[in-house]
Amino acid sequence: MLRSADCGSLRLDNADVEVTLAGWVGRRRDHGGIIFLDLRDRSGVVQVVFNPDPLAGSGLSLESARIAEELRQEWVVQVKGRVRRRPAGSENPAMDTGDIEVMAGSVTVLNRSLTPPFYIADDAGADESLRLRYRYLDLRRPAMQQNLILRHRVVKYIRDFLDDRGFLEIETPILIKSTPEGARDFLVPSRLHPGTFYALPQSPQQLKQLLMVSGVERYFQIARCFRDEDMRADRQPEFTQLDLEMSFVDQEDVLALTEELYTGMIESVAPHKRLRKPFPRLTHAEAMARYASDKPDLRFGLEMTDVTELAAETDFRVFLSTIEAGGRIKGFVAPGLAGYTTAQVRELDSFAREAGAGGLAHIRYRGDGAEILQSAGLRMPPEWHGRLSARMGAGAGDMILLMAGPPARVNVWLNAMRNHVAGLLNLADPDELAFAFVTDFPLFEWNEDANRWDSSHHPFTSPADGEEGLLDGCLSGGDSGGGPGAIRSKAYDLVCNGSELASGSIRIHRRELQEKVFAILGYSREDVGERFRQILEAFEYGAPPHGGIAPGIDRLVAILAGTSSIRDVIAFPKTQSGSDLLFNSPAAVAPEQLRELSIRVDS
Repeated sequence: MLRSADCGSLRLDNADVEVTLAGWVGRRRDHGGIIFLDLRDRSGVVQVVFNPDPLAGSGLSLESARIAEELRQEWVVQVKGRVRRRPAGSENPAMDTGDIEVMAGSVTVLNRSLTPPFYIADDAGADESLRLRYRYLDLRRPAMQQNLILRHRVVKYIRDFLDDRGFLEIETPILIKSTPEGARDFLVPSRLHPGTFYALPQSPQQLKQLLMVSGVERYFQIARCFRDEDMRADRQPEFTQLDLEMSFVDQEDVLALTEELYTGMIESVAPHKRLRKPFPRLTHAEAMARYASDKPDLRFGLEMTDVTELAAETDFRVFLSTIEAGGRIKGFVAPGLAGYTTAQVRELDSFAREAGAGGLAHIRYRGDGAEILQSAGLRMPPEWHGRLSARMGAGAGDMILLMAGPPARVNVWLNAMRNHVAGLLNLADPDELAFAFVTDFPLFEWNEDANRWDSSHHPFTSPADGEEGLLDGCLSGGDSGGGPGAIRSKAYDLVCNGSELASGSIRIHRRELQEKVFAILGYSREDVGERFRQILEAFEYGAPPHGGIAPGIDRLVAILAGTSSIRDVIAFPKTQSGSDLLFNSPAAVAPEQLRELSIRVDS
């Protein structure tokens, strides 16, 4: 072994022990011939002292003293020496090893390093593109090392937890057939079958359902998934999820297991986080009404109120035209913001417009509430404002923010404004984890761009109990109780601090029901036979009732690590544009490779 101890493991208990260390040179200081350097490995940092004075008793050779003079940042070295207590007054409480230091007796250079393009420290402040270009250096930073360790512990806990409960970890294919999952597939051309393609799985959806038909009963996988979609801070073209499926269960079984997994995991790997237990349950309709979002941040209030009826009493043209077009007027109370200046209110209006809204109406209740400042064009008497403030729960010193628009869009705008105001007021505690389950999603949602019905979750999601008959009404053209958009599903999400962490559902397990859903989605018999033959046939051979959930690993670890981007918890991520700056991909390939695949690229 090139070392007998880890740098970060040394403590006062190791005083007077001879050790051999190996790692990277961090900071180096020369104090009049006595050289101090921070030696770093994955476990942490320890101070090493090179003192050539024979009276120091370190036994440092002249050759090692010479080498110590040459050492530079990020050189890889081996150090042999003795652990000692630091002299009184020189302790460093900011370091785990700050009570001790290693008096070097010898040093060996294992490898030299060029000067790094940025300082290897958490406060280096390097541009992210530079960090991604030299990711192998970026990962040396202590914070990044801790993120990788945290991710390892999360996955290990998941595996141990599910193994204890009878789940089998089973791998499913990466090269499969292209099927509709809600995003574009990455396609892989086949050399042996020219003109045909595999697809990388967006998720192992059909595969895990087929495993339930196979009698596995309890399956999980730390699954790699691929989606060709536009990037955001919480998206990557390839990502990792816990894929989990169970037979002979209902929705409550899946949610209870998920809550037990998450609470135990967080208490084990991130005990400093404050966890709200038990996880509250919100229906999709309730979440949208109260928070204007199906993934609400529950660390703070700022709940919505629909005031369309009151708004209809005004002469405000924006409100009246919105109501006439079938829109709604909703908003929330921003506590304590009545003192905002006109310029500050204008900044809120600018944010609303950046979010896509036409603007923002406001009412400020100043002093004891008698002084009312309101948006231009909204000139209503005190009596109306009294009813509005009573309806919304506003008091003296508060400001009411209102938006008008089509129901779906006004919710998007209000959700953005709610989170923005929470940030201005510092309402969200970064160390608090406010989980919740959102249930009863619609089974279908209307796609305006494509002029069709899409699955809100995916096409294998079961309708809610008692609502299967509504499918027949939709297909027959008769009274369907509000059309496909009114049919509820057995789909559910796990959300935390404004992010969707997991999505799942109880699945369809009968062929005739699955074919009805496909019909409403507009698939022809030929499409169904071509794309879904395998799962429809399987349903005819004794498919059990089953359901599952797929928590995202990347987003969970990002929340636990306190970072705003999942790129910080993935070893080798892509950029916002989907590029890999380390390997410079995607990249062109040789013409002969394309010819083998029967592919021609038109520029």
